[in-house]
This record gives sequence, structure tokens and C-alpha cells, in this order.
Amino acid sequence: MKIGPKYKIAKRLGAPIFEKTQSAKFALSEAKQGRNRKRGGMASDYKKQLIEKQKMRFTYGISEKQLSRYVSDATEKSNQPISILMERLEFRLDNVVYRLGLAKTRRFARQMVNHGHIFVNGRRLDIPSHKVSANDIISVREQSKGKGMYTFLPETHESVSVPVWLKFDLKSMSGIIVGSPVYQATDFMFDPEQVLEYYSR
Repeated sequence: MKIGPKYKIAKRLGAPIFEKTQSAKFALSEAKQGRNRKRGGMASDYKKQLIEKQKMRFTYGISEKQLSRYVSDATEKSNQPISILMERLEFRLDNVVYRLGLAKTRRFARQMVNHGHIFVNGRRLDIPSHKVSANDIISVREQSKGKGMYTFLPETHESVSVPVWLKFDLKSMSGIIVGSPVYQATDFMFDPEQVLEYYSR
């Protein structure tokens, strides 16, 4: 999915949602812009909701159509749509590959899936949006383990914080879904409640 100049998008949304914007330079720029926003007055509710929706969409690298469908499913299936929505986003195969620490970014994780490097329960899957389930085993294709992108994994993976709903085995380069993600506001740069409000209009 082509998304345009990441630095400009992140500045417009006021959050370092891309890897290249997670820097001291961006933080300083945002601090200056934040003061200007205060002088400019409050944004409308619609604008706030739109910004949160865009933050969520760019964080996971999904299209407007995909996010709209996820929101629709979440609101139809439960009276707690935030939990359902976040579970659907976190259970995307590309996101799980990222969460396991097999890729530095979700974009790279999506490429890994697209190129056939990832297996689910012993079967190769090349659909990044595939929804994983409890007890699914996600692994790196045996022929891919010797490739450059995995050569340094043993040295770099210890800095990765794998969430509690996943269990990862570095030796086999595989992980298993052992639970469900629980939404914690402090873990994300967007507000899903505002996203639901946007789509309820």
C-alpha cells in the first residue's frame, strides 16, 4: 500500500507512527508544532476522530476499506467493539510476525509474508491479512532461515518485547498464539474509541 511521504504524514497526525519518525528530531519538531496548535485553538470532534482513524490505519498499514470492514464486524458482533477491533488488528498475520520480533516493522513483516517466508501450522501463507487463531504456530520457512534477514536474529531479538499472548522460541524461529491481546491505551498511539465514533457518523 503506497502511503506517501511518511514524515509529512506523521507531522500532520501528530504521532511518530512510522519507524523513521521515531527520533529525537521528530519529537522536537512535534513539541514546537504542539505549541502552535494550542495557539490555533481546538480542533473539531470530526477532525480529532479523522486523525485517530488515520493513525490506526497507518500504524497497521491497512487500507480504508479493510479498516471499515474490521470496524463494521466489531460493532456487529459485540457490545465491546474496541476489544474485538483490536483483536482483529493484532491477529493479522503480518502484525503477529512483527510482534514476534521476526521483522523490525509491520511493513517488512508484510513483505516477508508476501514473499512466502512465513508458515502457519506448517503451511506456507502469503496473505498478510490472514487472521491467526489460538494455538496457531507461526514459523519461518526452513529454506529462509539462512537468509541475511535472519542471520542476526539471535543477536538482536533479545531487545524485542514479545507480548504475553505470544510465545516465541528463538532456536526454532517459531512462535505460538497462547492467548488474546488485551487493549491497553498506553501501548498505542491512537484512540480506538474515537475511531468507532468516526465510523458511527
